[in-house]
Amino acid sequence: MLLQLFVCIVPSSLSLSESRLFLISFPDKQGEGSEIRDQRSEMAMGKTLLCVPSVANTAEEMAADMAAAAAMGADVVELRLDCLSSFQPRSDLHRLLTNRPIPALVTYRPKWEGGEYDGDDETRIDALLLAMELGADYVDIEFKVAARLLNLMSGRKPENLKLIISSHNYEMTPSVEELGNLAASIQTLGADIVKITTTANDISDVSRMFQLIVHSQEKQVPIIGLVMKDRGVISRLLCPKFGGYLTFGSLNKGRESAPGQITGSELLNVYRIREIGPDTKVFGIIGKPVGHSKSPNLHNEAFREVGFNAVYVPYLVDDLPSFLNTYSSPDFAGFSCTIPHKEAAVTCCDEVDPIAKAIGAVNTIIRRPSDGKLIGYNTDYVGAISAIEDGIAGYRVKDAAVSPLAGRHFVVIGAGGAGKALAYGANEKGAKVVIANRTYVRAKELASLIGGHALTLADLENYHPEEGMILANTTSIGMHPNVNDTPLSKQALKHYAVVFDAVYTPKVTRLLREAEESGSNVVSGLEMFIRQAMGQFELFTGLTAPESLMRDIVLRMNA
Repeated sequence: MLLQLFVCIVPSSLSLSESRLFLISFPDKQGEGSEIRDQRSEMAMGKTLLCVPSVANTAEEMAADMAAAAAMGADVVELRLDCLSSFQPRSDLHRLLTNRPIPALVTYRPKWEGGEYDGDDETRIDALLLAMELGADYVDIEFKVAARLLNLMSGRKPENLKLIISSHNYEMTPSVEELGNLAASIQTLGADIVKITTTANDISDVSRMFQLIVHSQEKQVPIIGLVMKDRGVISRLLCPKFGGYLTFGSLNKGRESAPGQITGSELLNVYRIREIGPDTKVFGIIGKPVGHSKSPNLHNEAFREVGFNAVYVPYLVDDLPSFLNTYSSPDFAGFSCTIPHKEAAVTCCDEVDPIAKAIGAVNTIIRRPSDGKLIGYNTDYVGAISAIEDGIAGYRVKDAAVSPLAGRHFVVIGAGGAGKALAYGANEKGAKVVIANRTYVRAKELASLIGGHALTLADLENYHPEEGMILANTTSIGMHPNVNDTPLSKQALKHYAVVFDAVYTPKVTRLLREAEESGSNVVSGLEMFIRQAMGQFELFTGLTAPESLMRDIVLRMNA
């Protein structure tokens, strides 16, 4: 009899409805096939599980981790025996597996597969067999030596045990065909659950794992498919959507068992993986870097508040056109764009809103449901300009048609996407716009577009044609972790009445601190962040943004 695993081959796009199918066939393992298939069918119907790994050094600490994982709400705890500094198999396993508060996955990973164990395989396999005997719920064995374990089991597999056969690639993510062949080889050995972990060198690599998971799920083959490192984070967040058997989340930061692993608390509370399903729409922020962004916290809680079935994730993207071409499924419904992709996004969209086109930068992309075309918008300029207007001392709306920026010198530091948005907005309000940039050529290009003046950052130190000017930093200078950097000296800040900094991590940058000490009114980048996010939320959902909630979320995150 043949078991069949269908693998989706889509070289350039995660658009599953248009996928070609590659058929892999292999012989059923005699005597075990029907039992394993029954278990697989049952498990394939369930939700993706959360597994928290324990990398503790002692059995006592590992037992405490099990209790903490159960309290967190995890479904499974992984006991990484290779991390124990002095492992006594029978006594330690008896302690850990007796009266455990949560199902246990026992792993004893060797160094040749990325673990800590440096001894012989016989000793290691004996410990895994003992774990089975003592009632472990899951045991993980590496594909390279799985046959040896299975031979020693001699058909005496405990009824409630689920055997995970795993393969780890710490260099790259193979082609979909290669992944499918590997999954088929693992399954034919007699795995209850197939586990394949690879490494992302580009975020597009993750799409191949998603394709494997989808078609394994369709054939009721339980699979754990994860992609390591920062560019693979979405594999951990979105596996519930595509049908992965489980995802791993650390007990807390600094206790990860693999590169790119985030905490179980984040998976449960920020990304709400319990609520993610096949129909969940995916939104996210495209950037490089992107790990600092508060947008996932903000949008996910706002989605929950209004009952919108969506999740918002971080995308660490190197090549924007390649990314958008790869994740072209309608389920990837919209994107926020941040540094350094706002300008490139203009040319990547099928249509661009006239204001975003005039600015020359897009910070929001929507996939139009009717035809799948990408539509670009810019919500930065309204968010930032309105925040700066509100920050001008003594300003009260007397004539809605006249901005307090009109006729004033408005200095923009930076000529990238955010700089273009601020320059456009200030120019529309009648300000005298000055662009200061490290590279004068770029400053001149932007100044020419809006009829402004260009300076280098060095020249800006001595530039003060009038008192009471307005300064807006749109660069990443001063962003965490480089919190001691600032784009302008404290001495020069005395000529400015209002100073705005688009950087919001930290909440009070060195620029804002020194500006306030110099007597300026300061406007935090959080204000721009909140206001532009509200605009994005409304474009994403078609609903009115819950402003009060969104403000509370941001203030809570930055308390």
